[in-house]
Amino acid sequence: MTAGAFTYEALPMRVVFGPGRLADLHAEVSELGLHRLLVLTTPNQRALADRVAGLLGDRAAGVFAGARMHVPAEVAAAGQSHAREVDADGCVAIGGGSTIGLGKAIALETGLPVVAVPTTYSGSEMTPVWGITEAGRKRTGRDPAVLPRSVLYDPDLTTSLPAVLSGTSGINALAHAVESLYAPDTSPVIGLFAEEGIRCLAAALPAITADPSDRDARSEALRGAWLCGACLGATTMSLHHKLCHVLGGTFDLPHAPTHAVVLPHVAAFNLPAAPAAHAALSRALETAHPARALADLATAVGAPRSLAELGLREADLPEVIEQVLAQPYANPRTPAHDDLDALLTAAHSGVPVRG
Repeated sequence: MTAGAFTYEALPMRVVFGPGRLADLHAEVSELGLHRLLVLTTPNQRALADRVAGLLGDRAAGVFAGARMHVPAEVAAAGQSHAREVDADGCVAIGGGSTIGLGKAIALETGLPVVAVPTTYSGSEMTPVWGITEAGRKRTGRDPAVLPRSVLYDPDLTTSLPAVLSGTSGINALAHAVESLYAPDTSPVIGLFAEEGIRCLAAALPAITADPSDRDARSEALRGAWLCGACLGATTMSLHHKLCHVLGGTFDLPHAPTHAVVLPHVAAFNLPAAPAAHAALSRALETAHPARALADLATAVGAPRSLAELGLREADLPEVIEQVLAQPYANPRTPAHDDLDALLTAAHSGVPVRG
């Protein structure tokens, strides 16, 4: 492909954004022609799901509050079965990446459309990427059938998210944009989304840490998560996401904190081989040392600084390396075994990032 050439395909999705927009949910599903919606959530957010079912009124087919992190195959099967039992013609997934991931797993099997209502900053609602964990392995793929038909962003729904979870969730979203900057299928449009999304989150997350009730910061963070999620939906993910999928799928590490720990180390490894991405990330973060700035941001929002803090044993690192080396993916640099060992050892022990 000649220099400057690119391909960009816009994803067919409707976005509704603004404080108080949850009240528009009934009108939104009516616009989509849906009549029997199964509300999905986690056990901890059952009360919110019941509220959503109330807003849907006679269009609510029930609540399934069994979503779990990394979408275990048995949970996906239970959700699919429940959707059939209540004769649902769609799902409303209200919550973070776990719930939206369950909605995608149901859509993958049944074809039911999903309306996503995010309550965190993960950004996965903007993508056709699905993931299901079975027997200690996380399978992922891309399928337009799992892309939510509509996403309703209401910043008011994020105000109860604790500051530290807001921070790690936001860095999870930010990771999508970072990897999109050096993806082989990036484009000028994605570059604009990525820079603005990173800029929004880098400003908003410390403000939320200082004052979790700051509604302007909450709104800015959610806008950043939307833009960063759009990057993930339109480009190929690389080494960072491969590592996080193995760490989550095989070792059940918490998804967002794992992203917060790993991202600065992967950025330090990749950016020297991706000068355009380095320049874009430097502009967004207003620094000549973007990998170090990512680590500083994680520290500022109170994120864990090592994989050891998340429960990974040093003895587990060879298994992570083996799985990553066995999986094909595009990356600015092709890491050898020793590269992955050095990167993971530093991330495991929390060695400061210098890049």
